Amino acid sequence: MQSAPMLDRAGRRRSPATTSSFHQGRVPRNKGFRYPADPPTIEEIISVMRAAGDEPEGVRLRAIIVVLWRAGLRISEALALNETDLDPVRGSVLVRHGKGDKRREVGMDPWAWAQIEPWLEQRRELPVGSLFCVLRGATRGRPCSPAGIRAQLHQTAATAGVRRRFAPHQLRHAHAVEMSREGISVIVIQRQLGHADLAITSRYLRGIDNTEIIAAVHQRSAPMIPADPRPILGH
Repeated sequence: MQSAPMLDRAGRRRSPATTSSFHQGRVPRNKGFRYPADPPTIEEIISVMRAAGDEPEGVRLRAIIVVLWRAGLRISEALALNETDLDPVRGSVLVRHGKGDKRREVGMDPWAWAQIEPWLEQRRELPVGSLFCVLRGATRGRPCSPAGIRAQLHQTAATAGVRRRFAPHQLRHAHAVEMSREGISVIVIQRQLGHADLAITSRYLRGIDNTEIIAAVHQRSAPMIPADPRPILGH
C-alpha cells in the first residue's frame, strides 16, 4: 500500500529531506574533510551581519552571529539556549548543555548585548522557549536546526562577498584569537570556550593565531647593501 504524501500546513507536498529520518544511516558528504581554522576578520563578520538584512530571519541570524562571535559558543550550545539563559544585567550567558553536557557561564560584552536586542524584541512575540527559534509554520517557536543556520550563514557570506569559508565554528575561532590579542589570560579563554584543560586551549590558539610570528618577522630591518663592490657570493 502506497503511503500518502507528506504535506505542510499550507497543503503543499513536503520533501522527504525535511524529515529527521531522511539522513539516518547516510554518510555525511564532508566526512573525512579537515578544514583549517582560518577565522574571518572583523570586517568580514560585520559585512555578513549587514548583508543579513532586516527581515526577521536576518535579524535572528545577526543575533546568532553575535553570540557565536562575542561569546565564543559552539553552534550546538547557541541553539540550545533558552530565553532565560541570558542575563544582560550581569552580562552573562548560561550554557546548560556544553560539550560533554557540561554546564558553564560565559561573558558577553556590552556591544554584543546591544546588537542582539532587536532579535530579543521580536522574540517576545513568539512562543516562550528556545532563544533562536523557527519563525513560521507548524514548528514555530521550536529550536532552529544547525543545518539550516549553516546554510543561511553560507548564503549570506556569499552575498556579502566573503570568499573564505564562513561557518559557525570560524566565529568561535575569531573570538579566541581576538581575546588572545587583547592580552586576556589563557585560563580565562579556556573557561570561556569550555575546554576540558588548558593544554587544549594552548594548542587551539597556537594553531590559529600567528600574529606574534608575523609581527616579529615583519619588523626585521632591510638587508644592507655591502660596501664591497664584489658579488655577495664568491669573487
